[in-house]
Amino acid sequence: MYKALARRRVRASFDGLSSGDPSVALRGLADDVHHVFAGDHAVGGERHSRAAVERWFGRLLHLFELRFEIRRILVSGPPWHLTVAVEWFAQVRPKVGEPYTNEGAHVIVIHRGKVTYFHAYEDSQKVALACQGMAAAGIEEAAAAPISD
Repeated sequence: MYKALARRRVRASFDGLSSGDPSVALRGLADDVHHVFAGDHAVGGERHSRAAVERWFGRLLHLFELRFEIRRILVSGPPWHLTVAVEWFAQVRPKVGEPYTNEGAHVIVIHRGKVTYFHAYEDSQKVALACQGMAAAGIEEAAAAPISD
């Protein structure tokens, strides 16, 4: 039962991101969440607080329109300490530049009902190239340093 609830919650978070709304994902975060997004670009790096992740989602959704297709969600562990793996495919539209597809996975740790860790594994080179293109077109935020704390 709890694994089905975790799957629904994760799916709802990705559905929200696909419609440009990070609120479902943000509601489930611990205050001291650890977030990793690979790459040396405006949305890369690591964050260690809910506030920094909120700023990161703001930047991500300002620069990119995302449409996720969840391929599979795997959940393991006891109800108080779950590990979730999400395999996905995404249609990505940068604010400026050509749309592209990306695919990857997230590893998410949920401790006592709150996400304490999530790490995105995707083709970060595609993200970096899109950020470079947006920066060349004059979008300053696409050239900004990663958000960290």
